Amino acid sequence: MNALAQFAHDEKLLADLEETYKDIHQHPELSMQEVRTAKIAADFIEALGYEVTREIGVTGVVGVLRNGNGCTVMLRADMDALPMEENTGLPYASTVRAKDEDGIDVGVAHSCGHDFHTTWLMGAAHVLAHHKDAWSGTVVVVFQPGEEEARGAAAMVNDWDDKRFPRPDIILGQHVMVGPSGTVMYRPGVILSAGDSLKIRLFGRGSHGSQPQTAIDPVIMAASTTMRLQTIVSREISPLDNAVLTIGALQAGTKENIIPDEATIKLNVRTFDDDVREYMLSSIRRICCAECDASNAERPPEFTTISSYPLTENDEAATQRVAVAFAAHFGEKAYETKPASASEDFSIFGRTWNVPYVFWFVGGTDPDVFARAKKEKQINKIPSNHSPKFAPVIDPTLETGLQAMLTAASAWLSEKQEA
Repeated sequence: MNALAQFAHDEKLLADLEETYKDIHQHPELSMQEVRTAKIAADFIEALGYEVTREIGVTGVVGVLRNGNGCTVMLRADMDALPMEENTGLPYASTVRAKDEDGIDVGVAHSCGHDFHTTWLMGAAHVLAHHKDAWSGTVVVVFQPGEEEARGAAAMVNDWDDKRFPRPDIILGQHVMVGPSGTVMYRPGVILSAGDSLKIRLFGRGSHGSQPQTAIDPVIMAASTTMRLQTIVSREISPLDNAVLTIGALQAGTKENIIPDEATIKLNVRTFDDDVREYMLSSIRRICCAECDASNAERPPEFTTISSYPLTENDEAATQRVAVAFAAHFGEKAYETKPASASEDFSIFGRTWNVPYVFWFVGGTDPDVFARAKKEKQINKIPSNHSPKFAPVIDPTLETGLQAMLTAASAWLSEKQEA
């Protein structure tokens, strides 16, 4: 068993962390509004002896623990929840409602698992602080806001104090996902897709529905654009490359006999290669502009980026180092996985600083439920991240995630040598 991970099997610690997890789950906060969660994390690690700095990147927290010579390891967790109602039926389910940045009243739920991420990092910080005789080096723990809006990592990087915070040699992070609880899944290279969300306004000329000749109909323009955009993946991207283009919203008009002035398309793109990503984004602009020209629109379309996530592309050598540590600790319960089409802003830290990073998944599904679904070929029916019914099991997910973070960190944190 890993020298640090062995301390994760502490019944008192796990019981305390479970209560913390349930508390955070029951009190979720929207992106860049994580004031309560950040205070819980900051107060916790400050009491452990970490040098704590609050309000980095709005609500982010950075803790530094120095323990002799060695590598500097950064451990990161995201804290924010989603603007959606929970429907898990759990006794500690969220009933929170809040105002989003547009002032709209929304339900709030930890339906992506960031409550687990925060709790895991708090647990890892606890073990590292209480067992300094088992390792040497420097640990930087980062509680990040705003991952769901692709804002938090960039905000923290922009607010980073190089004089106060040591630059890491390695950056490590993890995410709870659908998969048998008790398992850990890793991958060298690309593990998460890039994600780009755009809002596109198409401008026509409004008129009475009985006089279409006096109008430039943005509804027709939007419908044609929607259909043509679907051909990018099917006819312009190689079948050997993976890409997804989803139009999640098409909005126009208020009444059946009024031709509106404009229409709005909101779309999302997922890609696994930077060249494919750039081609997709270029093609979207080309098609939207061409359809507007074809409709004789008096104004070109207006493009607004809603969010933009880079590829999460694990460093090959660093991932191999983690994989060796995982194999030694977890055995067959740690294995290589395929890339996921979800996206993360975690890699912004490593990309900005030119520091290697490794990101992996921790299974959160009841093993019996997963095995039955796999046998029946119905894994896709298991409520996944962002589902209102997403509910990872606490045992053994809580302990497994804590062990995984400590095991990976120990691959860089030297064991203390006898004098």
